[in-house]
Parts: sequence; C-alpha cells; structure tokens
Amino acid sequence: VQLQASGGGLVQAGDSLRLSCVGSGFTFSAYTMGWFRQAPGKGREFVAGISEDSSLVVSRDSVEGRFAIARDDAKNTVYLQMNSLKPEDTAIYYCGRAPEWRLVKVGSKYRHWGQGTQVTVSS
Repeated sequence: VQLQASGGGLVQAGDSLRLSCVGSGFTFSAYTMGWFRQAPGKGREFVAGISEDSSLVVSRDSVEGRFAIARDDAKNTVYLQMNSLKPEDTAIYYCGRAPEWRLVKVGSKYRHWGQGTQVTVSS
C-alpha cells in the first residue's frame, strides 16, 4: 500500500490550493479515505473524509464551507480542495486510508498514510 500526497505550497490568506493523494497497491475504490493535518507543536487532526462510494463526506467544523473532499476512483486519487485559506490552516497535510467509514475521524486507527505535503498560508 502506498499513498502519495502532493499539491501543497506557500500561499496568501484567501488563496486556494488543491491537494491530491494517489493510492496504489490496493483496491482504491473499496476504501474510505481521509485527510488530516498537523500544525507545528500540535497533534494530527482530522480534516475531511469521504466514503468508498462518495455517498458520505464529512469535514471538521473549522473548514466547513471552505474545504471540499472528492475522489476519482478511475485515477485512484482523492482530492482536498481548499478555498479561502487562513493562516491557521498552515500545517502538514496527510492523506490516509481509513479502516472503515465509522472510524474515518480516528487517526489512530489508520494503518496507511501518505508522506504529507506542507501547506503554508501567510497573512
């Protein structure tokens, strides 16, 4: 199982970024996928998740209405579209393969993670 995240960068407040995470070595379409982030000096926190059939999505309150998760199973890719970025969104963003939808927010239950991509938002 491999997950490769990309798309991070340095942007200004109010800008947008789209993160991508490509999965390989497993049947991508059969798994719920999640995005987490970790800011300096803080723990990893849940950002957004999407079920294997895209019928269910969930995100943390602080990004609701600004971030959107989507997937393209033909490309084995899950995306995180981030709009209206704020300095407090600065973090390393990780994609992960969730064990099941019920545990999508529980990072400690994930066994497979991408390498992370840095997002820095300047004020």
